[in-house]
Amino acid sequence: MKHLLSLRDYSEKEILDLISLAEQIKKNPKKFKNELQNKTLLMIFAKPSLRTHLSFDLAVYHLGGHAIYYDLSHSPLGKKESLKDGAKVMSRYVNLIMARLYEHTEMLELAKYSSVPVINGLDNEEHPCQALGDLLTIKEKFKKLKGLTLTYLGDANNNVTHSLMYACSKVGMNMIISCPNKKEFMPNAQILKEAKRKGKIEVVFDPKKAVKNADVIYTDTWQSYHIKDSEMKSRAKILGQYQVNNKLFSINKKMLFMHCLPAKRGMEVTDDVIDSKRSIVYDQAENRMWIQMAILLKLI
Repeated sequence: MKHLLSLRDYSEKEILDLISLAEQIKKNPKKFKNELQNKTLLMIFAKPSLRTHLSFDLAVYHLGGHAIYYDLSHSPLGKKESLKDGAKVMSRYVNLIMARLYEHTEMLELAKYSSVPVINGLDNEEHPCQALGDLLTIKEKFKKLKGLTLTYLGDANNNVTHSLMYACSKVGMNMIISCPNKKEFMPNAQILKEAKRKGKIEVVFDPKKAVKNADVIYTDTWQSYHIKDSEMKSRAKILGQYQVNNKLFSINKKMLFMHCLPAKRGMEVTDDVIDSKRSIVYDQAENRMWIQMAILLKLI
């Protein structure tokens, strides 16, 4: 039995196999419509969601299976009931579990005691399904992955950046991280060290230099779930030079724009960029569903 908890645990071949399967499913979805017949996915949500909820629900539906939405805000799990007991009980009922949790340690504990595959739908350390969907999108646009350069701009101390670092390093893509030279905005030092061992990952503090030779420019919200509204004025002032606006986007006419969404328009990205012809954010969002169909099939 294999889980999807971190792309740290996946080889280049396993990642490329998932992308290849997603391409096959997207090309001919009817061929796979009964692959999960009589199978059930439990979707556990500690955090709110739009894309993760809808894309997993529909991924299971299109494969002929059934999805159950479970909101932890109305659950005894982690309060009156241990995660260990909950995992053992839940995995007696279903064939797969997808969880969107706050702590990566909770994700690991859930998987430890589950007798069915567990998928990390997001936690404070990683967002592997997002990164895999991003690779699928990039492959569609450029017909390859190896040798391409992805530049990430802004607050890099988040789960998306971490998963992209693992993903890019595993498939031969270069990744440039451009963020303020402050610990609170830098990616996790241990993950950066691990990713650098596998591939070409570098930090370039000057955003203009960072995007000069990029094929893809990527950003994410400056306000993750743990950031308070009261902190945003000072954060926006520091992160302002990393905003993806038309001036920065015009430095390199070939690069495409990506954002995992939701986007705060006027903060990390301006309307003229996210709405431009070189923006592929909605292709990204759709591809979450296709890659997750591949993930479900591979794990089950």
